[in-house]
Order: sequence, then structure tokens, then C-alpha cells
Amino acid sequence: MATEHEAHGELDRLVGELTLEEKAALTLGSDFWHTAGVPRLGIEPIMVSDGPHGLRAQLDESDHVGIGGSAPATCFPTASAIASAWDPELLADVGVALAAEARALGVSVVLGPGVNMKRSPLCGRNFEYFSEDPFLAGELAVALVEAVQSRGVGTSLKHFAANNQETDRLRVSAEVDERTLREIYLPAFEAVVTRAQPWTVMCAYNKLNGTYASEHRWLLTDLLRGEWGFTGLVVSDWGAVHDRVAALRAGLDLEMPPALGTSDVAVVEAVRSGALDEAVLDTAVRRVLALVERTAAGRDGRAAGELDEQTRADHHRLARRAACASAVLLKNEDGLLPLDPPPGSTVAVIGEFARTPRCQGAGSSQVNPTRLDLPLDELRVAVEPEVTVEFAAGFRLDDEQVDPALQAEAVELASTAERVVVFLGLPDAAESEGFDREHLALPANQLELLRAVAAVHDQVAVVLVGGSTVQLSSWESDATAILNCWLSGQAAGGAVADLLLGRATPGGKLAETIPVRLEDNSSYLNFPGEEQVVRYGEGVFVGYRGYDAAHQPVSHPFGFGLSYTTFALTDVEVLQRGSVAGGDLAVEVAVTVTNTGDRPGAEVVQVYVGDDTATVARPVRELKGFRRVELAPGEHARIEISLDERSFAFWSTRLGRWVVEAGTFTIDVGTSSRDLVSSTPVKLEAPSIAAPITADSTLQEWFADPVGRAVLTTDTPVGALADSDLLKIIGTMPMSSLALFGGAFGFDRAALDRLVAAVDAAR
Repeated sequence: MATEHEAHGELDRLVGELTLEEKAALTLGSDFWHTAGVPRLGIEPIMVSDGPHGLRAQLDESDHVGIGGSAPATCFPTASAIASAWDPELLADVGVALAAEARALGVSVVLGPGVNMKRSPLCGRNFEYFSEDPFLAGELAVALVEAVQSRGVGTSLKHFAANNQETDRLRVSAEVDERTLREIYLPAFEAVVTRAQPWTVMCAYNKLNGTYASEHRWLLTDLLRGEWGFTGLVVSDWGAVHDRVAALRAGLDLEMPPALGTSDVAVVEAVRSGALDEAVLDTAVRRVLALVERTAAGRDGRAAGELDEQTRADHHRLARRAACASAVLLKNEDGLLPLDPPPGSTVAVIGEFARTPRCQGAGSSQVNPTRLDLPLDELRVAVEPEVTVEFAAGFRLDDEQVDPALQAEAVELASTAERVVVFLGLPDAAESEGFDREHLALPANQLELLRAVAAVHDQVAVVLVGGSTVQLSSWESDATAILNCWLSGQAAGGAVADLLLGRATPGGKLAETIPVRLEDNSSYLNFPGEEQVVRYGEGVFVGYRGYDAAHQPVSHPFGFGLSYTTFALTDVEVLQRGSVAGGDLAVEVAVTVTNTGDRPGAEVVQVYVGDDTATVARPVRELKGFRRVELAPGEHARIEISLDERSFAFWSTRLGRWVVEAGTFTIDVGTSSRDLVSSTPVKLEAPSIAAPITADSTLQEWFADPVGRAVLTTDTPVGALADSDLLKIIGTMPMSSLALFGGAFGFDRAALDRLVAAVDAAR
């Protein structure tokens, strides 16, 4: 095996032998899914494929726009579904499977995962993203990336950055302040880059604060490579490059798909004219060649265009397990679920989704499944022989108008059945890459059907399918139980049968809040923007951070999920070690989890941190740790979750770094952001981050600073105002302004200069 030095030497040799035209060509793809090769030097092209929840490998280039004709591959639950499992180990298992399929199909880089934040529940691509919370998204993505790359296949972390809507996505400028970027929209990317080193990062379509992401040097070079130490290749999203030369200067190494005859010509001309330093081009070429070399071990020549039967079977079982783990039980009055139908009874299955399921979203991530389980068929197979499963469609998927005949048939069936399950959800036309939703409501014909069924049967279980959050508040009272199965892949039908009949226990937790109304979401007044600009006016108050800060009631909070069993969290202990000043602060949170019910199940312990004495606006609490634990009835486990200094920090725009303020923090432990069993105060000592005292500091700032207060109370009459009511009126005025009041406050500009000098001398 070549040493790192030898590998660099080989890359330098290859770059030295390339012509200028060949270098330019290597920084563009050769077609929709392949990089360019240089046969005379043995440089081979490599294949990439969409693949956040399954490969979409187009082996024959049957579709020039890259949408259809992909090889069969396992369709796993989409990101919005599998994130609800809160299980990095499950993501790792899926990652290993994705890598195995990639190698079988000759794919060198899987284009995923996507870790963009769910700023608004309306984003049409939310089914491809994990969460509204950057910590959760980062932890899950790290596990997936590490697993895929451990098998010799690359990943592409996307879409970097602030790509949080589909409306005008190729032109819109996301206007985001730096603190919001650092605390909400960048941490998931940062976690994956610094801990897992994805082999590629994909830039977003949109502009960030007026500059296209593909041309954003601060984003692609200063931050990604300089601060975070990224060593891989930056690839464009498909069609995100507007100026190839500007993109190269910014740090974008590979344009996909290639604008052949345009981008390559522009690069050659720029180098020859001196407008582009050839060294910049050489750097991008080295990164392309390094990726080709890095993926060589994963290209084993077995690109047969299909998976072997054993792989298909194994991965389908994994998809079923993942779908079970992803389901979130939102409601279960009277213990309606699991169904447990008695012998001789009838189970009424109502809703077209039961026989025409949606297993994934539409757009570039759409997988050609190796098989597709139908919930209706799986239920019929799974119930006891003496139980009958009858079906009524109830509604049409291609029309929101009520079909009287279909609804009447469903109501008649429900009125005679012992158990009733209604499948509701978002149809294909409701959510997709390329457009955003306009509302959160389910189609009107589905809601009318549920009302009609609930009028003739007092115990109705709803199975909810869809890739995004939907409004529940308008119909939740008509359902006795609600099982949210999201878009849970090709094995969703079998998983639904397992869950409804109690062969599996729901253990999923919401990775995004379900609001009472769309208007309650903090982005509501600033989404999706106008005139090619969207302002992130809500700042850091995204998702549950916003609902909590505004004291908004929600239908179901972030992190929420019921089970068929019960759990108790007890004996919470919080232990503080190290210090901020020493750079070794650590807080250990320990808790005992006990399964107090009569079924095996999983609980997710969640740890949140809140800053009680912050001098900047901070969320009430933020997720900083979690652990999923599976327990048998009566079993208990003692788990520990570690919090580091970053868990308590905010991004100081003034100081340009992460800081921890001295003061009291609250460590909340619970099973959702609002179901908390323990709150423990922790007092942290930390170096002062107060701004230096100057002539332009306010009177209040002088009094808040110990040295400034001492100088004022010793040397000026204004010191007597420290505790007076007048301070409320003039306290926000800069000292330089007070000095202009003709000595009314006991000092003029010259005296103020002496006061500032006295403060500086006392430091």
C-alpha cells in the first residue's frame, strides 16, 4: 500500500502530465452521472448516484435528465422517517447496506445524506432531511457517513448550505445572520465534516447572503476547509454552477452535470489569459484524482446492474426493521393498539393507501424498489386464520373531492367491523422536490371520510403516511389511535402489519414538532420570501426553539412518541468536571431507565440545556444529548450522556467565536422537549466575555463592569446614580453622549478620557 507521501507524489506526477484542456475537463463530469477520465494516463471515470434512502443508479443513461430508468435497489425509509428512530446504530446498518448495493452496481459515491434544517414544515423536500434540530441531524448523519465510507464507498454531504425551501431554489438568496448560521444551519454539516470526513460535500443551489453557494469562498474554503479541516472534494448540486471560473476560485472542485463546451472552454481561456491562476485549477484536479484513487477499492468490477437475491432479501428485512423503528405512535386512547382482533371478527381496512402505498417522496431521490409490500396484503397474511380483513378504498388519490360511492362503501364496512383502521396521508402530488407545500392540511376527501367513519364506529385507528408534518388539530379528535409511519420504504407494508398487530412495539420519537397551526411556526411570516430573497427573520428560534420561546401550544412536541409499554426515568444525576477556563469542561448526566410495562420496547432519553442568565436571546432549551435504549419488561439500564463545552455555548458575533457565559444553566432530562422528568441547575464559572469599556459604552455597561463601576463611584458624581431610578432613563446612553451635557453629570469629554484611561490601567 502506498504511503501518504507516495500517493501525493503520484498525484503530482499525474497533474504534471495533464494538458490544460485535460485538467479543465477533469473538473467537470463527463455525463450526468460520471466524472471524466483520461484514458492515456489510466485515469478512469467514476460513477455517482442519488441515494439518501436508496440508490438511484442509472446504469444505461436511459434518461438524459436523470429522473427515470434506475436499477432496482432497496428503498429504505426516507430521512424524515428514519430520523424518528433516534438510532445512530440503525443508520449505520443502513449505511453498510447502501455501500454494499453501491459496490454491486458500480457506484463510487452516494449523493447523500442531506442535513438541511426543517426551517418550515412546508418545504417540499423535508422528507429528504432528518430534523428541525441540528444536533440530532448531525449525530444521525455522522453514523451514516462513517458506515458507508467504511466499505470503500464515498458520500456527499448536502446541500451546503441554507437550502431550506424549494421555491425559487436555484436563485433565491437566503439572508441569514452569522449567529443563526453557526447555531442552526451549519452544526450538522460541521459535525459530519469534523468527525466523519465525508469524501465529498455538495454545494447548494441557492445564494447565501447574496452570493451563490457554488461561488461562496467563505463557505467552501474559509469555513469548510480552513476552520473545519475538510480534506475531500466539493461538488456542485446538479445545475448549481453559474460561473465555472468563479466557482473554481471559491473552492468548487467538480461541476455536475458538465456544461461541456462552455465551462471547460471558460476555464482554459481564463488560465491562458491570466484571469485564473493555474495553481487553483491544479488543486481542484488533485482533489478529483484523489477521489478516484480513494474509491478504487470499492470498484470491484461487479457492476452487473442488479443485486443478488440474498442481498435483496437481507436488505428488505433491514428495511422492515427500520420502518418499524421509525413509526411514531402519536395517540392510543383506551389501549386500542395493538388491535388484537378476536377470532371470528372483521378488521376493516379503509383508505387507498393500504393497497396503493407511498413508500418514498418524488424527485431526484426516487428509488426503483426491489419489491414493495402492500399493507393490505401483509395484514391479511399476518392476522389469525379466524380473522377476516376487508377493504374499502374510501377516497381517490388523484382527486380531493369526496367520492360518495367510495365513502358510503367505507362507512358501511366500518359500521359492521369489530376493528377499523383508516389509512390517511399526503398523496404524491402534495410533496416533492421542486415545489413547496402551501398548507399542512390533509386532502378534504380524506378528512370527510374519517369524520363519516368515526360517526359509525367509536374506536378508529389511523395510520398516517407522508414525508412531512401535517396538521392534526382539525381531525385528531376523530381518531382513537394515530400511528405516524411517514414514508417508510419498500417494507412499510410488513412493518405496519407488525406494529398494528403488536408483533413490534412503536418506539419512534418526533424529529420535528407538529404545530397546532401553520401560523404558529416561527418562519411563517418569512417563508418562502419574495423577489428572490428570503429573510431568516426568526433567527435561532427554529422548530421547537420557536414554539417554546413563544409559549405556543403544539399538537405534539419535538421528541414525543408513545409506546405499547411504559417507561420510568429515575435517579437522575448530574456531575460537573473541568472548567471553561481550562478548556476541559464536561458535564455527565446519568439516568436509570426502566421498562415498567408488560411488553418489550424502546425509550429515547433526551437531554436538553438551557441558559438561565444569558445576555443574548437564547432558546428555552436545546437538545444536546440522547440515547435510545431497548428493554424487556421489568428490565432497567443505567445510561450516561456526556455534555462538552459546546453544549453550553453560543456563537458570539462580536467575538467571532463560540463562547460560554458564566452563570446558571438548567439540564433537563425527559422523553420530549416538553415531557421532562428532571431539571437540574448547574452553575458554570467562565471568563468574562463582556465588551471592553470604552467612551462609547453605555452608563449601564460601565456599572455592569466591576472595574468601570469602581472608577465611576470613586471619581464622578454620576456614580451615585448606580441604583437610582434615573438610571432607567439615561442608562442606555453612551458615556460619550452624556459628556456632551455641559458637565451636568460631573464629567466632560476630557474627564471621560481620564476615566477610560483609569479603567484600562486597572485591568
